[in-house]
Amino acid sequence: ATGAGTFTWATFPAMPTRRVYCSAVHRDGQLFVLGGCGGGGRALGASEVLDLPTQRWITLPPLLTPRAGAAALALGKQILVVGGVDATQRPLASVEVYHVDEGKWEKKAALAQPSMGISAVQRDGAVYALGGMGADTSPQALVRVYEPAKDHWQPLPSMPTPCYGASTFLQGSKIFVLESYLYTGGRQGKLPVTAFEAFDLETRSWTRYPSVPSRRAFAACAMADGVVFSLGGLQQPGPHNFYSRPHFVNTVEMFDPAQGAWSKPNRAIRMREKRADFVAGCLGGRVVAVGGLGNQSCPLDSVEGFNLSQKKWEPLPPMPTGRCSCSSCPAPSLLFIIGGVAQGPSAAVEALCLREA
Repeated sequence: ATGAGTFTWATFPAMPTRRVYCSAVHRDGQLFVLGGCGGGGRALGASEVLDLPTQRWITLPPLLTPRAGAAALALGKQILVVGGVDATQRPLASVEVYHVDEGKWEKKAALAQPSMGISAVQRDGAVYALGGMGADTSPQALVRVYEPAKDHWQPLPSMPTPCYGASTFLQGSKIFVLESYLYTGGRQGKLPVTAFEAFDLETRSWTRYPSVPSRRAFAACAMADGVVFSLGGLQQPGPHNFYSRPHFVNTVEMFDPAQGAWSKPNRAIRMREKRADFVAGCLGGRVVAVGGLGNQSCPLDSVEGFNLSQKKWEPLPPMPTGRCSCSSCPAPSLLFIIGGVAQGPSAAVEALCLREA
């Protein structure tokens, strides 16, 4: 791990379009920002790319279908966009790709069912789409694999626990899935799910792991050195505290697949700040927690890093623009924090980076 003093922030030109819940992809020195929601809360078709060497934004042809909260991945010279919600807040089945060399969008094979809140990873050129929420607001257990050459979605064994908005991490041949939401409808709305499962791409089978110890909404997750981190969030009071309000927590729970168990609660490794709806990532030998919402009246600008070797949190330089509900995108020696909410939808694009980068 590098010293805390090697971390700094790079501020990039603001996006032409303010937005939240956009999809971001880094490819070959370019940051693509696609769709999202604007000030009116409607899904956008806006597509823009930041050319990092020249620090200039280029406006691309709009998405064929405006959408927010879509899954997006770079596949060679194509940017794949899957699902999300449309301008009427309904889940989408449509899939499209942007051809970088040709500068145009093309429709591709649609999903069998409309889905928002899909989690997607890629391995060996194939795209795996997990979970989501359907038009009936029910969580989905769907697992689908897309092969670009065939332009075809193939169903795979379903997830043991239906969910949407999950955090997914690819390690070796396994996709780990955790910290997701189960939508119950009615007054309860979104409830956090503590299920923790992994899909083996070689055996095409699911394994259930011990559940996340504490139930928290809007927590953030990261994976570093093979260890899964579940961080912060908003904790609901228990049934005996009926009149209590949800409260922000600085909880840190770690799962080591080699040991097969979650760490016991430890005050010494709690985050310095109680926060929810923030970005978590890995950079410079640390798990980092950026911005979010806390007990203050405005979004947080504070940043902290968990030193993996020393097992402690350290303050890092604050983000230039405090925000929550941000999109994030890793790049070599950079962690982009894109859009989100400050006093409204934000156009800010900033990156936590190492000074030598």
